[in-house]
Amino acid sequence: MSDPVLSPIRLTHLSHGGGCGCKIAPAVLEKILSDTPFTKGLSSGFPNLLVGIESSDDAAVWQLNDTQAIVATTDFFMPIVDDPFEFGRIAATNAISDVYAMGGQPLFALALVGMPIDKLPHDIIRAILAGGEATAKAAGIPIAGGHSIDSQEPIYGLVAIGVVDPRNVKKNSAGQPGDILILGKGLGVGIFSAALKKDALPAAGYRAMIESTTQLNTPGVELGRLAGVHAMTDVTGFGLLGHGLELARGSKLTANIRLADLPLLTGAAELAQAGFVTGASGRNWASYGHDVELFSGCADWQQALLTDPQTSGGLLVACAPEAVAEVLAVFQRHGFEHVAIIGDLQAGAARARVIAGGG
Repeated sequence: MSDPVLSPIRLTHLSHGGGCGCKIAPAVLEKILSDTPFTKGLSSGFPNLLVGIESSDDAAVWQLNDTQAIVATTDFFMPIVDDPFEFGRIAATNAISDVYAMGGQPLFALALVGMPIDKLPHDIIRAILAGGEATAKAAGIPIAGGHSIDSQEPIYGLVAIGVVDPRNVKKNSAGQPGDILILGKGLGVGIFSAALKKDALPAAGYRAMIESTTQLNTPGVELGRLAGVHAMTDVTGFGLLGHGLELARGSKLTANIRLADLPLLTGAAELAQAGFVTGASGRNWASYGHDVELFSGCADWQQALLTDPQTSGGLLVACAPEAVAEVLAVFQRHGFEHVAIIGDLQAGAARARVIAGGG
């Protein structure tokens, strides 16, 4: 890992968005997919499809037999940093995360590559691919193939394939009343990326951003085996509130989030207060803010943290109170220093409540 690369070619200047902030806003996506086969019980005729699109879960899961199911997902985006190697690492880490979020073990990946061949030298493109390969190696899997196109903006990501025991699948719709919510990584990646684009991110902030976005969510495999873990997802482009709402809606419960307990990357609060917020944060709030109850006095910059698009964000776990110590221990064994208890699930309307005080 290095400090930001200052080269004549700024990858972030070749794209209109970066990282998971590129995602289509939740409300827009809902309109696009409305009245399509995706929303008309596509999986009803396929009993082996254990997880489809019904609850906007992290990956599809197809059961092979009593002890094996395939986990399949894909994710790709435009550059969030200018260093091509780090861009490749981040994109690959983000894609593989969805396998971990289902409780699965990654098996192999396929690369998705779209590059402006007339704008990027071949050595930069090779560095992006090398970054992805480095992450795959860290995950213990090969990149076994892929597909490439000549595109106007640089795009990189993976199709990630994994395996899981069907009994260990952790859906985002299986939370239970009284479950404790635990978040594995600190928030603020989108805020850091906004500051980076304006050359206002300190070197220490850049290093923290790289460390967070390239940390594989490996605890997911162990968490999948814990009976006390009921639901799991990873926090990415829709922000903590967006993915927390997916969990609440799928589980038909209210998600209570304690603002004071949220783990933040060092400096994220100060940068948010200074106005370094992505456009995706506002689009996120416009999409789902009607299902969120904010405590009186919640500042705009605090709301921005809650909706901040996380690229390669942390796992959000809903577990029984008696499983909390074991869940925290799993995260800590894997080196997740920002892991924190951030709230709970309770009976009530399928929505989110943001509470000011700590627990």
